[in-house]
Amino acid sequence: MASDPSPISGAEQTNARWFFDEVHPHERSLKAYLRGAFPTVRDVDDVVQESYLRIWKARIAKPIQSSKQFLFQVARHLAVDRIRRERVSPIDRVTDLAEVNVLDNRPTGADAACTRDELRLLAEAIHRLPARCQEVIILRQIHGIPQKEIAARLGISVLTVQVHVVKGLRRIEEFFAQHGMRRPPR
Repeated sequence: MASDPSPISGAEQTNARWFFDEVHPHERSLKAYLRGAFPTVRDVDDVVQESYLRIWKARIAKPIQSSKQFLFQVARHLAVDRIRRERVSPIDRVTDLAEVNVLDNRPTGADAACTRDELRLLAEAIHRLPARCQEVIILRQIHGIPQKEIAARLGISVLTVQVHVVKGLRRIEEFFAQHGMRRPPR
């Protein structure tokens, strides 16, 4: 197993330890809570990952008194937002695509150019990540492979996979911010 070539600062180590000790132990109960309280949310794992990212960012900005309470509050807000978006713009299942009348939604030349620029920036941001972090981000965020499978493939713990995802997404967001963009493309 190759080691991460980038040195980790004391602050990053402290934040990682805090995450391992104070946030990650609540993953099971958070997923159970979300499945029970919000059964219409399609991808609970995405809500959990986004919650992790937001609590990580919040922790960097200022100390958090109750990690569990804050984590559940963030997850609850994210779940409610997803449900609201679904109600505003529901996705209807179609069995026969030939029956659907669709307008030409092809991107304009400007849209295509912007998308190419965003993808180029995203590729550059991923390329700048440490090797292991880059590998985890590609497997999880691009290929959509579950964390457990990534952990088994790479011979690392699920918790280490989660830390790489959070760290990688944070660095990608910072890279985009440095290049004048608010968020990386999804």
